[in-house]
Amino acid sequence: MSTLTARDTKHIFEALRKGLVPERGIDNFAADDDLFRKQRGELHRQLELAAGQEGTIKFLRGGYGCGKTFMARLALLDAQEKGFATSFVVVSDNDLRFYQFDDVYRKVMMELGTSVCPRGALGDILDRWIGNIEERLIQGGENENADGFDDKVRSELQSELMSKTKGEAPEDFVRVIQTIFDLKQKGDVSEAGSLISWICGSANVAASAKRLAGIRGEITSRDAMDYLRGVLEIVKAAGYKGLLIVIDEAETILRMRKDSRHKSLNGIRQIADASGAYPGLLWIFTGTPDFFDSRQGVAGLPPLNDRIKFSKTGKYASVRQAQLELAPFNEERLRNVALRLRDIFQADDPDRLRLRVTDEFINRLVREVTKGFKGDVGVVPRQFLREFVTQMDLVDENPEYVPMEEYGFEPQSLNDEEKLFLSGENVTAADDDDLVPAEDAW
Repeated sequence: MSTLTARDTKHIFEALRKGLVPERGIDNFAADDDLFRKQRGELHRQLELAAGQEGTIKFLRGGYGCGKTFMARLALLDAQEKGFATSFVVVSDNDLRFYQFDDVYRKVMMELGTSVCPRGALGDILDRWIGNIEERLIQGGENENADGFDDKVRSELQSELMSKTKGEAPEDFVRVIQTIFDLKQKGDVSEAGSLISWICGSANVAASAKRLAGIRGEITSRDAMDYLRGVLEIVKAAGYKGLLIVIDEAETILRMRKDSRHKSLNGIRQIADASGAYPGLLWIFTGTPDFFDSRQGVAGLPPLNDRIKFSKTGKYASVRQAQLELAPFNEERLRNVALRLRDIFQADDPDRLRLRVTDEFINRLVREVTKGFKGDVGVVPRQFLREFVTQMDLVDENPEYVPMEEYGFEPQSLNDEEKLFLSGENVTAADDDDLVPAEDAW
């Protein structure tokens, strides 16, 4: 369990009030049972493979409310604690055309983070790498105040990148990195920042900044994975063990037109096939069973399905296969989460909170949620957690409030996916005729 600061605690409860998965401190209220520890342990095993310079990929499968995003977020925090850089990308059919690798690359770079820099961390990672090179040269007897010291650093940047990527780093990539170093040495932070944005896939970099590095245009879909390889090597050269990339809500692909859907699935197939060639990189995709098992999803693309197909023998499924199955919440897990949240809630009067939000009340609330949602606690844990936090807030704000006397549960504010679930419908691919044409594929 990580150390929980007051700031992290506030973040946790603000996120839960909005029905969101917090980005920090979530291991402090996870349902820490045997199954959870086994699943988390498998993701730790994947991180160990990446730290040992294997390239690997994992898929988290589970129905709505099984905690896929929670587990993926927890994997990200675990990775940062173990010394990885990370990126958490949510698939969107509006601003992420998954069949375009430059789109994927841009989103990965936007969300690139470390334990000290949550987002947009490439600049900090570059500084650490350059610092490592300078320190190594100094320890080798070079004088950092000599006129030619910067030239030697510049040369090391190129030779190290080419060596680590086995010569596959694009020439523009190497040249832009060297130019960023030159600009920083001159104190031109603004232009250096513009070129860092270009490396991150931005299409809004001024032509004047590009001319400094002798580049034109933007990073293309064809080149994006080579740029990712270069970034991965810089991450490791900066002292990080590797890179974890989470692609969350892959089932969004099911809502695309048939042609776009197929291209996106084929893009995942290409990433899966190439994963071993990116030592130190772990991909984690999350998706619903419908995404993996329906003809509109993975099962409809045999080359991908053959690689990552999920298998189960009776009630047993190995956590080490490509797909890791997450189980839905049950009453016990929901109760344990509530108890942990009560323990970390920052109440003005903690004694009053415990006297009013009793174990008996928590048990009653779990039963009411179960009854309200057809006996299936796994449908909307988000609803339960938001309602439970609201009850603690009411006790904290109103000394006279007694939840056992005042509370009555009515399931409200469901989103469209929850309503579909409760109606017995599945969220599958939309009719192709109802969707707008997709843009050209790469």
